[in-house]
Amino acid sequence: MPVRFEISDHVARVTIDRPEVLNAVDAATEAELQRIWTQIEGDRSIRCVVLTGAGDRAFSAGADMKGSSGKSGLDYWAAARVGGFGGIALRQTLDVPVVARVNGHALGGGFEMVLGCDIVVAAEEATFGLPEARVGRLPLDGGMTLLQRQVPFRQAMGVMLTGRRLSAREAQSMGLVNEVVPRAEIDAAVDRWVAEILACAPLSVRAIKQVVRQTAHLSAVEAQAHRLPALVEALQSRDAEEGVAAFREKRKPVWEGR
Repeated sequence: MPVRFEISDHVARVTIDRPEVLNAVDAATEAELQRIWTQIEGDRSIRCVVLTGAGDRAFSAGADMKGSSGKSGLDYWAAARVGGFGGIALRQTLDVPVVARVNGHALGGGFEMVLGCDIVVAAEEATFGLPEARVGRLPLDGGMTLLQRQVPFRQAMGVMLTGRRLSAREAQSMGLVNEVVPRAEIDAAVDRWVAEILACAPLSVRAIKQVVRQTAHLSAVEAQAHRLPALVEALQSRDAEEGVAAFREKRKPVWEGR
């Protein structure tokens, strides 16, 4: 299979497994990723997702241009791809936190997938970029619309209008990466972020992500008044009572996810 998918202790791990082509995404990989995201959305036991690429060279080099079957850029743009590149770049229906484990190059659609994640941990050797303009294409699946919303305007334009690559440290300085670590420490760093997410009430985490993702286009006052389903569920949950009780009793809370 082009994607490995594992679930253990409430954590789903999604690994694009095509290291021979720098984990580039072809049609079969895209279809499998779409299937996996849909499965995660339907599994309430999953509280966190880690997305990465196999090997040491690349998170993902984006679209597999050799496997594009001669499609024009217009044909590619017109084709339906739920949730943007890899099914994650623009996905609005996934309320579970996604941690990007960027083990190498994240280019084109690979960078768009990173932009669709919530927390980013990168190895020191990782690079980021949207090189589409250098090959006569466009960052259609989230790059043009996401990057400008996550970094200042001129930084976004400097990346997209030149197609240049960012080092992991430069990406961190722009606010695109939470933590940069030596390659040997990347798994420990990811596991630490995952553990901190799992320490929180799962319904609270879902509600936070849903509110942030679905109200970004609103004013702060409008967003605060938005009664989204995950928010209401979290406020009425048994976990909300458990969290307060555990705090008063000076013990760790036991989350039920309900």
